[in-house]
Amino acid sequence: MLKIIFFLILTLPICFMKKKFWMVQNLLFFISFLFLLMNSCVNYWSMISYFLGFDLMSYGLILLSLWICSLMLMASEQINKYSNYNYLFLFNVVILLILLILTFSSMNLFMFYLFFESSLIPTLFLILGWGYQPERLQAGLYLLFYTLFVSLPMLIGIFYLFNKMGTMNYYLMNNSLFNYELLYFCMILAFLVKMPMFLVHLWLPKAHVEAPVSGSMILAGIMLKLGGYGLLRVLSFFQTMGLKFNYVFVSISLIGGILVSLICLRQTDLKSLIAYSSVAHMGIALAGLLTMTYWGLCGSYSLMIGHGLCSSGLFCLANISYERLGSRSLLINKGLLNFMPSMSLWWFLLSSGNMAAPPTLNLLGEISLLNSIVSWSWFSMISLSFLSFFSAAYSLYLYSFSQHGKIFSGIYSFSGGKIREYLLLMLHWFPLNYLILKSEFFMLWL
Repeated sequence: MLKIIFFLILTLPICFMKKKFWMVQNLLFFISFLFLLMNSCVNYWSMISYFLGFDLMSYGLILLSLWICSLMLMASEQINKYSNYNYLFLFNVVILLILLILTFSSMNLFMFYLFFESSLIPTLFLILGWGYQPERLQAGLYLLFYTLFVSLPMLIGIFYLFNKMGTMNYYLMNNSLFNYELLYFCMILAFLVKMPMFLVHLWLPKAHVEAPVSGSMILAGIMLKLGGYGLLRVLSFFQTMGLKFNYVFVSISLIGGILVSLICLRQTDLKSLIAYSSVAHMGIALAGLLTMTYWGLCGSYSLMIGHGLCSSGLFCLANISYERLGSRSLLINKGLLNFMPSMSLWWFLLSSGNMAAPPTLNLLGEISLLNSIVSWSWFSMISLSFLSFFSAAYSLYLYSFSQHGKIFSGIYSFSGGKIREYLLLMLHWFPLNYLILKSEFFMLWL
């Protein structure tokens, strides 16, 4: 595990060399492929160093982090082109990647907490430094304070656990069960805000709309998964408490998913529509995860990976349109079928991925989540059917409003995509649909 971290630390000086933007990006791709070949993973921890190691769950998320960070540099060509502090940008992305990998691969709960919180700082810099509107300051504060407000109780909870058990290692803690309400809420709430659960989701659309494309990609691709990963790790020693209280969060998530889907149908901003759809998807993943059934845990894990690729790809598309038209409004991004005909295929493929069409990984995740939630309570069928319907509805709304209709009269041109953009979208879409062939990695990891 340490070799990956060292590779990335030694990439840091290259960030400050002249004309090495694509060099860093190629190095990140190189390490992603190297890591892809390290999948000697079984259900237990492997590649163990002092406090790092990974099991199958961390492996998928580390690979996703490496992949999304490589694609972030590919999407942020404008920063390199206009020399918008591009050295600092590269440095920031690589630091963020190092922190994320450390978060997912630490086997120690306190170390996980430390890196979980510190990955917030580079993300904040991305939004504050390279965002578009002046409101990015408010968005950054929202992001910071929502997370920090709930993570202090979690720190105290972690110290309490250490005091009781004398260890912080996941595999040693799995043997114990805690029957203590306050501790349960302290440990769970930080992850619920990060997921984000409905009612504590307000920071997410704000942060997405103000972030640059790379910020949106990392937020949708990885940051939301930190919450799910943390829950998958800590729920094992709160099972009795989970049986007692989880129904509250499951209900909030399911009803919140429907409400957020309705909000989606009223959005005129491309980015904010995609951001709200993320909240709806994470709502169903959270509900499945908290049923604590085998299907639910595996389903939420595969939906997290699938959603990371799909949502990130949609943000890239929104940014491609934004670079051409200078606006993200659906009222101006109309009739793109005439304006960028070859990009419409990608709009279609990624929108259908967003509504979990086969053969995407989202489909696998959603089917197992449906199974787990319905087996948990037959009554939840009502909200699930609405969720599935609206999920298709807003994806279709996004696609048909942006591609069809009369082209905005201010656009007197025609614009094809660049090869870089097609490659970027292909690298989002290909793993999303191809990983279904290796679905045992997502469904049989417990």
